[in-house]
Amino acid sequence: MRFVYILLCSDDSLYTGITTNIEERIEKHNQGKWAKYTSGRTPVRILYSQEIGNRSEASKEERRIKKLSRKQKLEIIENTI
Repeated sequence: MRFVYILLCSDDSLYTGITTNIEERIEKHNQGKWAKYTSGRTPVRILYSQEIGNRSEASKEERRIKKLSRKQKLEIIENTI
């Protein structure tokens, strides 16, 4: 299984990614070891995750979310709480 996730970075920006292990990925982000974007914006905090069947579907959903405005991403997050 894959997960699409949205993180809140320390500079209040949002980061979207995919992973097979949410906890491990957040730990890597917070260690500055995963994405160049988040390495200077730690600590990060997860705001949203969605389990998706396979890598192809997860990648499509990640691309879709990345194209959304900040307001639209926050609406996705609010609708899952």
